[in-house]
Parts: sequence; structure tokens; C-alpha cells
Amino acid sequence: MEVTYRMQDGFLLPNLLMPQETEVHLGKYAELRRQYLMKHRRVLYTNLKTSCRLTEHLAEIEQTAQKMVEQTVAQMARAEGVTEELKATDPLRWTGLMNNFKHSAEEMVLNDLIYS
Repeated sequence: MEVTYRMQDGFLLPNLLMPQETEVHLGKYAELRRQYLMKHRRVLYTNLKTSCRLTEHLAEIEQTAQKMVEQTVAQMARAEGVTEELKATDPLRWTGLMNNFKHSAEEMVLNDLIYS
């Protein structure tokens, strides 16, 4: 790595810039993880940021969390016998059950993945 310098007020200062990271759309879980790291795991946050791996880490967390929520909701629905038939016959009950499953799955993901 070649370091270049610039003259400022009679001093040579190194031109140090962080490498640019690619723009990635980060969702709810990535933002929650970033906030958690900033407040409670400052060393890990700083290490990820300075090594330019923070965006990669957050994108991986987002993808993993979404997949875990989807799989957990599907497993809970199968276990409770919530089917498309129930959706057609009693949509309010189906919606209530699916919302409960999603909230439970998100709580598990937050505890196991985001805040760990």
C-alpha cells in the first residue's frame, strides 16, 4: 500500500481515507444490530468499521434474521395446523395466529442473533 502526503501549514500529512464500501440496503434487523453494537459492543463495532467489514456483517445479519423468521413462522404454522384452508374459511383467526407466530419468531431472532 502506497501512502501519499499533502502539505498543510508547513507539515506533511498522510492522505488516509477509509476504503469506500458498496452501498447495500440494510433493513430493520441490520439497523437494530448496528445500534446494539454502537451502544453495547463498542470495540467490536469499531473493529468492524475500521476493517471495512461492518456493512458485510450487517447484510449477513439481515439476511440470516429474515430467513430465520420465515422458517420459524412456517414451522409454527405447520405445528399448529394453520393452513390455507383456515385462511379461506376464517381469515381473521388465520391473521391473528400468523401475527402471533411472527412476533414470537422475531423475539427469538432478536434474542439469539441481534442482541448477542
